[in-house]
Amino acid sequence: MEAEASSFECSEMLATLLASTPLLEESWKLCGQANAEAPQSYGTKQMGHVTYIAFSGIQMLAGLDPSCSNLVPIESSANGLFSSLHRHGEGEEPVMVHAGLLHLFLSFYSSPIFQNQMREITSNSKSVVFTGHSVGGTVASLSALWFLSCLQSLPSSFSVICVTFGSPMLGNESLSKAILQERWGGNFLHVVAQHDIVPRLLFAPSDSLFPYLCSFFPFWHSSMSNPSFKQLLAQCPDEMQAQFLHIVLNSLEALSAGGLNSGQGNLFWPFGSYIFCTSKGSICLDNAVSVIKMLHLMLAKSSPSSSIEDHLNYENYVGQVYWQILSSKNFQEDDLPDSSYEVGIALALQSSDITPCEAVSGPAKDCLKLAKQMGRTPSLNSANLAIALSKITPLRAQIEWYKVTCDDSDDQMGYYDSFKRRGASKKNSKINMNRHKLARFWDDVISMLEHNQLPHDFHKRSKWVNASQFYKLLVEPLDIAEYYRSGEHLKKGHYMEHGRERRYKIFDKWWRDRKVEGNPGNSRSKFASLTQDSCFWARVEEARDWLNRVRSEGDTRTQSLLWENIEKFDQYARGMVDRKEVSIDVLAKNSSYNLFVEEWKDLKSQLQLFPPHFPSLLDGGGSSSLTIL
Repeated sequence: MEAEASSFECSEMLATLLASTPLLEESWKLCGQANAEAPQSYGTKQMGHVTYIAFSGIQMLAGLDPSCSNLVPIESSANGLFSSLHRHGEGEEPVMVHAGLLHLFLSFYSSPIFQNQMREITSNSKSVVFTGHSVGGTVASLSALWFLSCLQSLPSSFSVICVTFGSPMLGNESLSKAILQERWGGNFLHVVAQHDIVPRLLFAPSDSLFPYLCSFFPFWHSSMSNPSFKQLLAQCPDEMQAQFLHIVLNSLEALSAGGLNSGQGNLFWPFGSYIFCTSKGSICLDNAVSVIKMLHLMLAKSSPSSSIEDHLNYENYVGQVYWQILSSKNFQEDDLPDSSYEVGIALALQSSDITPCEAVSGPAKDCLKLAKQMGRTPSLNSANLAIALSKITPLRAQIEWYKVTCDDSDDQMGYYDSFKRRGASKKNSKINMNRHKLARFWDDVISMLEHNQLPHDFHKRSKWVNASQFYKLLVEPLDIAEYYRSGEHLKKGHYMEHGRERRYKIFDKWWRDRKVEGNPGNSRSKFASLTQDSCFWARVEEARDWLNRVRSEGDTRTQSLLWENIEKFDQYARGMVDRKEVSIDVLAKNSSYNLFVEEWKDLKSQLQLFPPHFPSLLDGGGSSSLTIL
């Protein structure tokens, strides 16, 4: 079927990119040069409008000490350098990274030379490729994350790519989720040799690895700077090599067998796309669980010496990738799978250098199926969501009709207050049900986006930005009404801080980041069909609460602060009305906003009895009451 045939679309697109550009070859070439010529540093090269920054794999890593190999929260350890990733720790495990690797990156970042070069790159280039071998790859990843965080505050179309070779893991699952939520997963490409033990190291307990790392990292570093030192591996006892492989393999096996559960904040976790290179080909995976399983299955076929030597063989693998991508693999006619999906699985299995007769063949096939899921591609998911959106349009239309009837009602309460004070009726129940159905639809959209099941630019497409904004303006007032109707503010606190759903915060960001064409500042000639601040009614409820509190507040300083807050809201609301950025329900005679205006007017008139406390109001410095037409 078509969905099956296209399930390898992402891998094919990546393969096409690698076959048609010098990205992989040039990245490794510069990594090799950095290993030989810039130990404990990095090299740069500009090619046209693209600048490459290659970090040497020869670095003094504090993480060799078990006390420095723990995961640490990036928010408290990096002085706000990765601000875009901080908020994703709310209510979940915090975003965490390897302490020693973060310290290594910060040592580069603190250099004025490094910062000056980064500024020059943004001025003189259109793209930057961060790359690195071994530990240098993790420095490249952190540099790319920092650079991407910086770019969020700039109106720029600057392109950032990170390519690593044999890089250790960097952070926990929360880091991986944060990167997906920022839509940065496609910016990271990790190349892993089939037997290389280094990308697998941090899945094993750090204290058990320490004595082995003290022996093997010096060997790797010497060999990176001078390939002739590879022969020194023969001086390392075979038993030590075998024990090293045994520790890492056992940890991966235990993890793959049943420990890959979401939410383990202290477990290292992959992010981005992984290219596994073998002598028979290469495969690309971007599903984190599948990546971990494949890391285990390929290492299970390794010998102790190959697991160490393969960390130094990336030049050979990179040289083969181009031709392996272009070459075709053949099946005997009797072995040809029935479906195009099974053909894709079989080709991937061949590229993994795993034959059907091997013990790991079955688990490897299951791993590849898990990665591809026989599911629809991001483009097809987007198309199907568009169909689903059209099917829920009647639900939205019914709520729009409900708003019109409320705004035209003789009780003059308007849309918000009619729903807040609603009684039991079939119409009200229908609207409340529609509210829940629309919420489920948009929550599903966000979930698909954050799990990489939609196109990378989905959240920037005008169709979805506009649809989400209209939904937010139409339905969030109903959510606010229900929050205060049910008394949730008395249990949790006011809506803005304690009750607002995450989807609305995400849609705020989509709307802020949209491309605005023409002149958006034209004044309105009539009131908006929907109030342009979807949280307007939450602000009204909070302002009315301040009014109630100021009447009974005995502390002069607290009372003064409450008055100041009320004045600020009054000025904000009058500005909204003057600019006609509110719907007519705001101005309804019996609306909560009009009640606020009357209560505020009464309270200020009572203030005449207490002139010493608030002289600014008596002098005309305070806000005046708002006349409702």
